Amino acid sequence: MLRNLTALTAVTTLAALLTGCMTPPKDLDLSLAKSSAAGVYRVALVPPAQAPAINQMHSWKVKLATADGLPVHGAKFVVDGGMPQHGHGLPTQPRVTREMGDGTYALDGMKFSMTGWWEVKLAIDGPQGADKVTFNTVVANPAIR
Repeated sequence: MLRNLTALTAVTTLAALLTGCMTPPKDLDLSLAKSSAAGVYRVALVPPAQAPAINQMHSWKVKLATADGLPVHGAKFVVDGGMPQHGHGLPTQPRVTREMGDGTYALDGMKFSMTGWWEVKLAIDGPQGADKVTFNTVVANPAIR
């Protein structure tokens, strides 16, 4: 009987954890344009025109401007992120590969391995100094190809 109770407890706990992981927080900030943490930059994360399918590589753009809105050139980025509710990082190692002009940078190598809440974290090292920003996105209905 103790073994059955332990198994039931384990199943119930797992179900509760999985259910909690499926629903992002109701007050989650999903804005894709915001000030960096210390206010040094204005940053916009631009997704691909068509939502990518799960496990498909895709590219985004990062638009970087000063706090006054002037494009920032020559910045370097470190990209991180993952799924806070699942406790794992991004399934790839995305990186900013090139500056496209007018403060716009190519962010290549993105991939989402499942639906749910994802964070994309950018550490920025630019002419105005270092700062960071975190964007939230929810992958709810992957594109079907």
